[in-house]
Amino acid sequence: MGVRIGIDLGTTYSLVGVLRDGQAEILPNALGERQTPSAVGVDDDGTILVGAAARARALTHPERTFRNFKRDMGTDREFACGEHRFRPEELSALVLRQLMRDAEATLGAPVDEAVVTVPAYFGELQRRATRDACEIAGLPVERLINEPTAAALAYGLHHRDRECRIAVLDLGGGTFDVSVLEIIEGVIEIQASAGDARLGGEDFVELLVDALAARAQEQLGVDPRRMIQTRARFWEACERAKCGLSSAERVEVEVPRPGPHLEAEPLRLSLSRQEAHALWQPIVERMHPPIRRALRDAGLSPDQIDEVVLVGGATRMPIVSELAQLLFERPPLRTISPDEAVAQGAAVQVALKAGDEQLEDMVATDVAPFSLGVSTVESHGRRRLDDVFSPILERGTVLPASRVERFVTAADRQAQIRVEVFQGEHSLCRDNTKLGEYTLQGIPAATAGEESIDVRFTYDLNGILEVDMTIVSTGHTSTLVIERSPGRMSPQQVEQARVALRGLKFHPRESLPNTTALARAESLFCELRGPARELLGAAMRAFRLALEEQDPAVIDRRRGELLSLVDRFKRG
Repeated sequence: MGVRIGIDLGTTYSLVGVLRDGQAEILPNALGERQTPSAVGVDDDGTILVGAAARARALTHPERTFRNFKRDMGTDREFACGEHRFRPEELSALVLRQLMRDAEATLGAPVDEAVVTVPAYFGELQRRATRDACEIAGLPVERLINEPTAAALAYGLHHRDRECRIAVLDLGGGTFDVSVLEIIEGVIEIQASAGDARLGGEDFVELLVDALAARAQEQLGVDPRRMIQTRARFWEACERAKCGLSSAERVEVEVPRPGPHLEAEPLRLSLSRQEAHALWQPIVERMHPPIRRALRDAGLSPDQIDEVVLVGGATRMPIVSELAQLLFERPPLRTISPDEAVAQGAAVQVALKAGDEQLEDMVATDVAPFSLGVSTVESHGRRRLDDVFSPILERGTVLPASRVERFVTAADRQAQIRVEVFQGEHSLCRDNTKLGEYTLQGIPAATAGEESIDVRFTYDLNGILEVDMTIVSTGHTSTLVIERSPGRMSPQQVEQARVALRGLKFHPRESLPNTTALARAESLFCELRGPARELLGAAMRAFRLALEEQDPAVIDRRRGELLSLVDRFKRG
């Protein structure tokens, strides 16, 4: 018998959850860790690395490591390394494949079904790209769920008897979502969603990188970002600074000196929380409009919200909790893990979908994050206005939903109508996102305005759209399947990617702890100097010798010694 899992496919980290004995649990990966970095690397011999090993190698081999590709889902961007070419869907598929393998190893059974989370503000193209990634990975997924909805399910699992209105602020590595919901006797009703698909914790780091690079250039005479390897270390130092400022008022940032000798004494720059908050203010201000829009769409004011739930690792930054307290005039809740809530909720959703009797009193609804409509022509006397966006399904509509609108021909003896489908909120289609088009033929000859067509939008719980067009006078119906739009893989490309993935060379799962230990040690080795570097180098050599001797007991002991040393030096 197979198992059902929930996956939080994140920009920076990904997690797997399962529901057991009425509790949502996070499953460990091959390293025994609960979070798997959303990173993919290519080893020197062409072997694919996924997770912690890839993330560690980002410092020593940045040109052979890929991260943050979730932000490019739904685009046709390619990531290149030697002979390898990857689309964002393929890189996401590699992460999903690893998560599925880890879950199967832990649970001792194959995965029969999974629910995968997506940002609430992911559009049609990004959602379809996520489905394609699941298919490439061989992951059986019938349902996508919005990340704030998943977090609400995790909250609702422990508060089924409460009646309250909640605002979920989900700030991950690359996306920001806001959902307003109501819980009544186990029924979780999403009332509104808004967000920014290109705003996340990585943007806070990027601002630190830019600001500190300018300060470093004044002292060094060169930009520390000019070499790819130096930039990778500089980014890592700024990321540590961002995390450090969550608990400290001031941190010291080590800026690697550009040049071939990465072990040279770094430049040390001091950064206070107050300075960082001033730098981050423009990002924080970008969080205001989605929050206001979600409240407006829900018809609520901030004082009508009973609880504010923060989700996503980036919400640990004090500046985010301060924003939440300022806007809602109440401290945000700290009762659920911001890192794990989404994966826990995904596990609840997959159990709900399967009719798990432990959750028989729970129900969850969701809403469309965007308006969906078509391009139309409006006549004003003798003048015509083209490119008008006519919404058929408004944002905030409870899903699943089906809506139909009737349109008429614009010209005499018009034999065909081109139906162009758009997603967005602007009045002109050119300012929205085009999803696809279809030319409906066979319209009977008639005077302008006499023939009409019904356009029906059906939007399912995954946020996937189907468009049916019917010529009213003849009853002829055509369906628009949006398979080839800009940035979308065709079914043939998806199948080719599945075959290609099976042909890639991976490190055996049982060897991942060793591969990752060496990658982490190598990354730190480049930063250390003097006796510390010599000591770590000796431990690395001892570990490599143990690997060559292939004695499992010796390998385990040497790996433990090496990782203990790595942790000690990282703590300073």
